[in-house]
Amino acid sequence: MSSLPTTQQLRERARASLDRIGVAVVEGSGLSARSPITGEDLFGLRATTDDEARQAIAEADQAFRAWRTTPAPVRGELVRTLGDLLRAHKSDLADLITIEAGKIRSEALGEVQEMIDICDFAVGLSRQLYGRTIASERPGHRLAETWHPLGVVGVISAFNFPAAVWSWNTAIALVCGDAVVWKPSELTPLVSLASSRLLDRALERTGAPRALHRLLLGDRAVGETLVDDPRVALVSATGSTRMGREVGPRVAARFGRVLLELGGNNATVVAPSADLDLAVQGIVFAAAGTAGQRCTTLRRLIVHRDVADQLVERLAAVYGRLPIGDPFDEATLVGPLITDAAADAMAAALDRAQAEGGKIISGGRRLGAGGGAYVEPAVVRMPKQTGIVREETFAPILYVLTYDSFEEAVALHNDVPQGLSSSIFTRDQQEAERFLAADGSDCGIANVNIGTSGAEIGGAFGGEKETGGGRESGSDSWRAYMRRATNTVNYTSTLALAQNVSFL
Repeated sequence: MSSLPTTQQLRERARASLDRIGVAVVEGSGLSARSPITGEDLFGLRATTDDEARQAIAEADQAFRAWRTTPAPVRGELVRTLGDLLRAHKSDLADLITIEAGKIRSEALGEVQEMIDICDFAVGLSRQLYGRTIASERPGHRLAETWHPLGVVGVISAFNFPAAVWSWNTAIALVCGDAVVWKPSELTPLVSLASSRLLDRALERTGAPRALHRLLLGDRAVGETLVDDPRVALVSATGSTRMGREVGPRVAARFGRVLLELGGNNATVVAPSADLDLAVQGIVFAAAGTAGQRCTTLRRLIVHRDVADQLVERLAAVYGRLPIGDPFDEATLVGPLITDAAADAMAAALDRAQAEGGKIISGGRRLGAGGGAYVEPAVVRMPKQTGIVREETFAPILYVLTYDSFEEAVALHNDVPQGLSSSIFTRDQQEAERFLAADGSDCGIANVNIGTSGAEIGGAFGGEKETGGGRESGSDSWRAYMRRATNTVNYTSTLALAQNVSFL
């Protein structure tokens, strides 16, 4: 394990990045900025009060009323400016992501690049918010569908993508004519302050209403204020399935909209025809990247019995030499888990897996004494898909199962409550197409010959079942942030009713 920077060094590096971005940190009580690299606090921050949260929502609601009539291409200029600022401060924001989320350098830079990419996408989208013309059954009538801004969008984001998920929602919401109120994870307040400040600067440069974006720092209580406020038209929440079970009904009770991105228990099928060199590369990144803390992390490996022993042996060899330690070190591939609790959950899951007949093939130990929660990614062979395998443990544990027939593989794959991401490694075109078909993978993301992680912003991101059903980012996900209107225009001098109804 590589040596680690001191907490003081991290504190100084964070302050330098915040200064360059233009963040004036107001220290106080109620919230702590902390780094999983050392497991220690950096400094205290003042949390948002309930009254301040309500005021922020009110201000965003007022800003929305002006923004909704701003032409969409003009709204796009705001997002273009944000993208330019992200390019200028890519390294600064990546530093903060590494400091607060523990991501290795390339992944932190990749997260900021994802933010830049979604800004580019949203700018183009600002000229493509298309409705449609529909054939009318009545002569002299035009039937059309139009899309209008929705209102205030509440964004609740998680620690593992502390900036990118916010940008997916915010860039799209802004070009759709909405205002945004953001409640980020309390584990990543510095990333949130920096991202919010960059948008504030874009608002200043373009002359857009300053209250179009508001940031709420705090714990669960602040999130509940956002969830329950009737002025928040859409709540886009990313987190655990447990969180989604609470958020969904509360928003539905006031007839608001929800966009839920929840748990994943992602699997890869490895067929007997698979290119094992390719499979090993895809599996290791998907399973051990981000220290197993992605919603798309590979957690189940379903391997044909003919190649299982060979593949597991190769994986164990690669796992045994994964560089673990300081995420700022360019050689490191696995940084820390976010908290000690995450490491404890991983240890408990491994104990349970062994009690259910599993065998740890590689890894699983906690490294170092004190400080951050560094662990060895684990490979575990399981006799069947037991209870622990059907649960999501947010840590780098890869459960290996075997199959004999393709039908058995698909059944194992789909026999979990979650439905986010999936993949298959195969050279058999028929198998690949069957995996992508209606009776194949039941996930929102299904890949061939790549892993489960690393989605591009151009496609809609999200999943089915306990993953929540929401879609963010690309494709036509913009529709979630707008309201639809069906319009009928009669350009004759007579009134014709639909379905040949006669009246008067």
